[in-house]
Amino acid sequence: MNKIISDIRARLSRVKPTRWARFGLVSAIFFLWVAWLGNWWVALAWFLLVDIYLLGYIPFTWWKKSKSKTVRSVMGWVDAIVYALILVYFIFAFVGQNYQIPSSSLEKTLLTGDYLWVNKVIYGPRVPMTPVHLPLVHNKLPILGTDSYLDSPSLAYHRLKGIRRIETGDIVVFNFPAGDTVATRYEETPEYYDILVERFGREFIAAHPERFGEIKYRPVDRRQNFVKRAVGLPGQRLSIRRDTIYIDGVAQAMPEHVQFNYFLASSRALDDDLLHDLGIAAGDVAALNYSPEERRNLSYWLPAAATSPYIYALPLTQEMIAQLKERGYNDGTFKVNEIMPVGNDRASLFPQGVSQDWTLTDYGGENGLLIPAKGMTVELDSTAWYTYRRVIRNYEGHTDAYLAPDGKVYIDGKPAPTYTFAMDYYFMMGDNRDRSQDSRFWGFVPEDHIVGSPMFVLISFDKDRSIFNGGIRWNRIFLDANPDK
Repeated sequence: MNKIISDIRARLSRVKPTRWARFGLVSAIFFLWVAWLGNWWVALAWFLLVDIYLLGYIPFTWWKKSKSKTVRSVMGWVDAIVYALILVYFIFAFVGQNYQIPSSSLEKTLLTGDYLWVNKVIYGPRVPMTPVHLPLVHNKLPILGTDSYLDSPSLAYHRLKGIRRIETGDIVVFNFPAGDTVATRYEETPEYYDILVERFGREFIAAHPERFGEIKYRPVDRRQNFVKRAVGLPGQRLSIRRDTIYIDGVAQAMPEHVQFNYFLASSRALDDDLLHDLGIAAGDVAALNYSPEERRNLSYWLPAAATSPYIYALPLTQEMIAQLKERGYNDGTFKVNEIMPVGNDRASLFPQGVSQDWTLTDYGGENGLLIPAKGMTVELDSTAWYTYRRVIRNYEGHTDAYLAPDGKVYIDGKPAPTYTFAMDYYFMMGDNRDRSQDSRFWGFVPEDHIVGSPMFVLISFDKDRSIFNGGIRWNRIFLDANPDK
């Protein structure tokens, strides 16, 4: 024992003051992190830091003593890359990370092609549930297409203390709740697995991997990232009437840049420069070649449709409608959902089995949709079952729960007249209201799926333009990504 103590003292005596300073700084950061985690067993890893910085019993830097210049050079690069990956891992897991806007669901607040810095500290970062993963990719390796993570070990959901809770109107990044089971060839499309099952059936999908890809289960923190606006909080009742959101019966203000789908009659064609000036993606504009009879039918709502040579369907804000009028491109507009309401012509709106008469414009029924809150108890009749079955089965783990033919709900093999929720849930919507796949289609967002909130735009690319012709939106760099808050 005395020999060991003497050896430790000798090693410590050879440590330079600058290394002691680095060790002290790293130790302080480490213990602050452990205190934030609230798990003091992790503090045992400090002894590894002691060895790395002071004692050197584990030969992490063996390569520095190699006689081979090639070994020293290669291992120097490996050492730097490993340190960088570890640093990036902890920053991305506990501080924030970059995120790309892939669709137009939040335009005009956020644009397709925006790269955002997402703040994970604001709501409290999640301890990684799949801790073994590459930090620079989400769930698939580029080119190879294989998983970028290991399913095990896995950790239970735990969120560290944040600055505040989610508030109404926050723009939030979260993992897609309905993305737990995926057909890999459709994973990055709006046609998620539940929609495919409804359309083709599980057996057909499983029998045709060449078309649908592999059927996989994704852990919570490896599911696709979505970004929407939080419009309903735990315990609130939400309804939509004539496009206005009501929370507990109180009308909510529209976001400044909210937009809806419109028919536009115009005497002039919409060109690319005009669309670019207005911030409308070319892919969101449909030129309609209606027959004379179809024009007469449309003119019942949009009189100019009978005479204007051009008719378009496109998303517009009130400001954009005014600009088109001012520039001589607007002979008249009419909201598409006033003529062809989305929802009541198909069983696509959440919750299926309850929402038959609901539309994107009028949603939630007379009493509104009750958003689950942790500790809240509901009576389980058939309506409640269809509303909360995914919460009970998929998000809170009661996979054997079912609605029996006698109308009773069974959970864990026993009749369950009531159910008490284990987590908070949120209702998310896009500002591009008629072109957003959001909670109106797939339901509530559980608290364990919340990633963070975007702080600012890092850089923004317009996919409809070349780099040298307006492809970089310079005016959006470092723009506030949550301007309504």
